[in-house]
Amino acid sequence: MVRIVGIDPGLRRTGWGVIESDGVRLSYVASGTVATDSGSQLSVRLAEIYEGLNSVLRTYQPTEAAVEQTFVNRDAAATLKLGQARGIALLVPALSGLGVAEYAPNAVKKTVTGNGHGDKAQIRAMLRILLPRAEPDSADSADALAIAITHAHMRRAARLQQKLKQNGLGGGRLAGAIS
Repeated sequence: MVRIVGIDPGLRRTGWGVIESDGVRLSYVASGTVATDSGSQLSVRLAEIYEGLNSVLRTYQPTEAAVEQTFVNRDAAATLKLGQARGIALLVPALSGLGVAEYAPNAVKKTVTGNGHGDKAQIRAMLRILLPRAEPDSADSADALAIAITHAHMRRAARLQQKLKQNGLGGGRLAGAIS
């Protein structure tokens, strides 16, 4: 059994979601959002994200973490601020001794919905199927749960690929089809 925290970094709202994975079975643990005061200085907002994520890790004791990669948009200042929030999202689990995986938004969407360009409604619909007890409080916490699910699937595929490699079957098309 592995407990995974998924983090969807944002300066206004950082979503988080915790699941457990036991082979192919996924279980919902908790989810929520760390919200910051948009009227506060950037340094204060980053500190709020830091404290909020620290509280999540202390409360739910995950063993692994996954964070969504930042996409670059047209507003360079907004992208830079999002990158700083993402830095906090990477730092907090790393300081807690957790391995941190990173996933592109399209990889998360493809894993959860089967479509790399799936929308928020599709993600929520699949969450109801994959984690029936989940009740995310925002699109950000729903995305965080999707990031955790992606990590659970990717780590399972990586373990299978490693076993194939150990048995001399790791090369060629078979390994590529699994990853």
